Amino acid sequence: MATTRRWMDQGTRIFSGALARTRDDALAGPTALPGWTGRHLVAHVAANAEALLNLAHWARTGEETPMYSSPGQRDADIAAGARRAPGELRREAEESASRLAAALDRLTDEQWSRTIRTAQGRQVPASEIPWLRAREVMVHAVDLDPALSMGNLPEEFLLALADDVVAKRSGTDCPALVLTTADGRHTWKVPGRGEPTELHGSLGAVVTHLTGRPGADVTAPSGAVPDLPPWL
Repeated sequence: MATTRRWMDQGTRIFSGALARTRDDALAGPTALPGWTGRHLVAHVAANAEALLNLAHWARTGEETPMYSSPGQRDADIAAGARRAPGELRREAEESASRLAAALDRLTDEQWSRTIRTAQGRQVPASEIPWLRAREVMVHAVDLDPALSMGNLPEEFLLALADDVVAKRSGTDCPALVLTTADGRHTWKVPGRGEPTELHGSLGAVVTHLTGRPGADVTAPSGAVPDLPPWL
């Protein structure tokens, strides 16, 4: 957990830097996440911190506190947040991140081991909360800031993220894939629909494609690179 907490804190700094570099008028424009403006993305990151605070409360008290009160709350929170003024959005993103970090700092070893439930319905120990947050802030920093790419993120984090996404995509309606990094050091197999397509690219490019972001610099020696359905 020490590693995922370090990634969470590092990702928070990376996201804060990306947000600081993004002008208010640019927040109204598109991001690398299809269909989302910068305002939607920042609102989501802030709402995600609040949702994970619910899981921290669950871990601390034992009182069942889901991330969201209903399946539609996540989307409603994003839509409402996207209508806020840029300055308010920026403050909420920073303050919610600080509240989450403080809440996690207060958890004991026993509380970290308590079982909680993610928004996707998985039952996991509370010690997974830092990973859930690291994933959000790292990936969405890249979505927000055109100056960043997946390749700018820590290699160990990208390897863990690739494993995570492959596990979630395996056995679904995703096209079957075999992804190999350009240096040949890492390969992932995604069981899925049809004959597997072999893909090659840098680690950052492979993760970009796996997470469904456009413009990934991957190649398929046998033909076209298949589009992937949403990851989360």
